Amino acid sequence: MTEIRRGTLQEQTFYEQVGGEETFRRLVHRFYEGVAGDPLLRPMYPEEDLGPAEERFTLFLIQYWGGPTTYSQNRGHPRLRMRHVPFKVDRAAHDAWLGHMRVALDELGLSEEHEQTLWKYLTYAAASMINSPD
Repeated sequence: MTEIRRGTLQEQTFYEQVGGEETFRRLVHRFYEGVAGDPLLRPMYPEEDLGPAEERFTLFLIQYWGGPTTYSQNRGHPRLRMRHVPFKVDRAAHDAWLGHMRVALDELGLSEEHEQTLWKYLTYAAASMINSPD
């Protein structure tokens, strides 16, 4: 999608195309609803309240997909692998994470193109976090 701004043609970011902040907040909120009841994943979140983790993940995805850079302003470079080192992320954790993300993504009702783009990234990111053999 494109639009005209001050006489120049500019591409919308993926973030804008899928509905901006609201879409990413819905995605991550639904994801964490699944994580909250997951006996494998829940222990990876030491905070009693999942709210801070939900906010960090939301801001990360917003920034990654072309929205405001609030995540980096607050937390610096994402360093995702380093931040996950303290936790055993094996194939089972990978699969559980993607299972909850699949449910959340399906509920967004994105276009097929946008859904596939986001899912491709999420599956890549989940595989990148594996740090322990099965």
